[in-house]
Amino acid sequence: MKFARTDTGDETRLSIGGSLDALTAAILRPKVDAIVNEQRKRVVVDLSELELIDSSGVAVLVALFKRTRAHGGAMRVTGVRDQPAAIFKLLRLDRVFGQ
Repeated sequence: MKFARTDTGDETRLSIGGSLDALTAAILRPKVDAIVNEQRKRVVVDLSELELIDSSGVAVLVALFKRTRAHGGAMRVTGVRDQPAAIFKLLRLDRVFGQ
């Protein structure tokens, strides 16, 4: 997994590539916690380079979504394709994350 965080004004862009699974979700979780603790108002998660996601990866993204909304922020997901898109559609997260 590779990821990058870019802050511009009140927007945070989190780009995730490779695989987001049980092993890599544990690595990403502290980064998500930092975004939430800083109470970033707009979070954009770019998944255009993400090739694979499992339930652990989905859980991290759902937690980011819920926790961001809890402090009045908003999160959206962009660039979803291939296997992650199929998972999001199956779980109806494509409607929730506003792709």
